[in-house]
Amino acid sequence: MRPTRKIRVLMGKPGLCGHDRGIVLVVMALRDAGMEVIYSGRHKSPETLVNIAIQEDVDVFGVSILSGGHMPLCRRIVELLKAKGAQDIAFLVGGFIPPEDIPELKAIGVREVFREGSTLEDIAECVEQIAKERVTA
Repeated sequence: MRPTRKIRVLMGKPGLCGHDRGIVLVVMALRDAGMEVIYSGRHKSPETLVNIAIQEDVDVFGVSILSGGHMPLCRRIVELLKAKGAQDIAFLVGGFIPPEDIPELKAIGVREVFREGSTLEDIAECVEQIAKERVTA
């Protein structure tokens, strides 16, 4: 079991989507909830994001995708996490995600999907619960 420490979260924007208002609000909400949050910024490759997640020893890794490219980006991120032996890092996705894509996202390894309308409180509670489960695993 890990020693007690702040929950560590990486948030990022993979791909070409430049809209980051939503993810910045999530980052601030998670920090306000007492978590240590790293925001990698926009236009990062899946490879860069996964490397940051591993280097920073995060508990949870979340991305925001508004461009419609969520399926190939999420598949690539999950593949990289598995290839690097880091599938214990919980992977979350938010943004404009059609409801019909959620089952497939979860089947490939996305832990939770937050669509438009998700509350900051719900996101923070989910991250806290996932981090607690990871510590006791």
